[in-house]
Order: sequence, then structure tokens, then C-alpha cells
Amino acid sequence: MEIPMICYLLLSLFMFCCGLYGFITRKNMIAMLISLELMLNGVDMNFVVFNRFLFPGSMEGMMFTLFAVAIAAAETALAIAIIVNVFRVAKDIDVQDLTTMKF
Repeated sequence: MEIPMICYLLLSLFMFCCGLYGFITRKNMIAMLISLELMLNGVDMNFVVFNRFLFPGSMEGMMFTLFAVAIAAAETALAIAIIVNVFRVAKDIDVQDLTTMKF
């Protein structure tokens, strides 16, 4: 018995919505980064699901997903480097306090 496509899409939508809610409501930059990664994972799941159900013989969705994972890893490394530098200067990583860092 195969799981229908809509189940995967609903799971992907749930992941994306949880990430979006977390990104909007959090003030901590680390929590915002985790929420952004959750949103990206929801999008990656869509790539795989549509590839699997619409074009089962091709690998385009898988390649898009691998590319998106590589971009997300680079984005995470850069974001953590920025967060560490912000923490060194401001001693806090809340987004609301970043406006005080203007020159």
C-alpha cells in the first residue's frame, strides 16, 4: 500500500508553517535560524515528493534537493559566523537589540 501524495504534501506544509511561525515569533537569532532550516526542509520535501510522484524515472527533484541542502549548509555556516560576531559586540543575540549597534 502506497502512501498518497497529499499526505506528504500536508506534512511538508506543516513543517513550512511551523518554521514560518517560529521565524516570525522568535527574537533569538539561533531560534530564527532553526526555523528557517525547518522551512527549507519543507521545501526540499516538496521537491522530492513531486519528483517521485510526477516524474518517477527522472532525478531532477533529487538534484534540486541536494543543491538546496548544500546551499542551506553554507547559509547556516555564514549565519552562525554572523551570530558569533554579533554576540561578541553586543553580548546578546536578540534581534530587537540589534538596532542599538548602528554607527
